Amino acid sequence: MHRDFREETEHGAEPAVTEAVKKRSMMEVELTVNGVPRRLLVDPFESLLYTLRERLNLTGTKEGCDQGTCGACTVLLDGVPVLSCLTPVARCSNRRVTTIEGVAKNGELHPVQKHMVETGGIQCGFCTPGMVMTAVAFLRENPQPDRREIREAISGNLCRCTGYAKIVEAISKAAEEMQS
Repeated sequence: MHRDFREETEHGAEPAVTEAVKKRSMMEVELTVNGVPRRLLVDPFESLLYTLRERLNLTGTKEGCDQGTCGACTVLLDGVPVLSCLTPVARCSNRRVTTIEGVAKNGELHPVQKHMVETGGIQCGFCTPGMVMTAVAFLRENPQPDRREIREAISGNLCRCTGYAKIVEAISKAAEEMQS
């Protein structure tokens, strides 16, 4: 969880903003998000998740636990899956970020997205963006996985709806499609 930078008043009522917060300055970061160069003024302690959702209005990336345990906020940073709730945006300067909004190309769903829909791997959909981002990166590194490898690859992404069988099936079918 991010640091709050507030302190309580002596009676425990409303938190008072400290002088450090008042004086804290914003910083500029440059990053490429879904292929688009962006220059942003951000709080130095801001998470990548916050920047994506609140500053760039890319709300496909979900905030789940905000502690790095559920995987709902997974995005690709220079092609590598990261938990955006734990990634300071200040460390993303001059890097490439890909969110779920950047996976489809020319109006065509990525095979992982397509097969998640076709197999019923999506129930409530909350875990789906993080699951897809993890699978996309995994299939780039391992284009012919078996089901055990798929289960291991997505083990950091929690789903409370599907029991994972349909998600594993979707990723397996996407791998087959990507090979043909």
